[in-house]
Amino acid sequence: MRDVALHASLFAAWLADTDIGLFELRTPNGTLRLGRQGDDIVELPVEPSDAQGAAGAALVTVKAPTVGVFLHGHPLGNAPLVRIGERVTAGQTVGLMQIGPLLLPVAAAEAGKIAAVCVGHGLSAGYGTPLVELQPL
Repeated sequence: MRDVALHASLFAAWLADTDIGLFELRTPNGTLRLGRQGDDIVELPVEPSDAQGAAGAALVTVKAPTVGVFLHGHPLGNAPLVRIGERVTAGQTVGLMQIGPLLLPVAAAEAGKIAAVCVGHGLSAGYGTPLVELQPL
């Protein structure tokens, strides 16, 4: 964990120059989570439930409804539609699939808390590819 903590300030400075809301670095020695609180970048606590999900509750996977490019937010916007740790409702848009000029919403099948975003912004995804994991509420 010492190596991760030594570089926290470097990652915080880098994160401040992006529009990324949460940065998580996992190593065999520990995990570092940095997030935004207003204009400040702060180190967030790592909770066991973040890595493993709630005890006894399986994660729900939101899969790609079609082939395309997965977008975390609208191309004309600056912010992602959801962030890790954020609560979502059933039917809420958690991302977009881009097929040429067409943007299709990707919706959460049930209410939950965003546990992970499995595909990076702007990367290709095939039909059925896991895009987002939800911890059911």
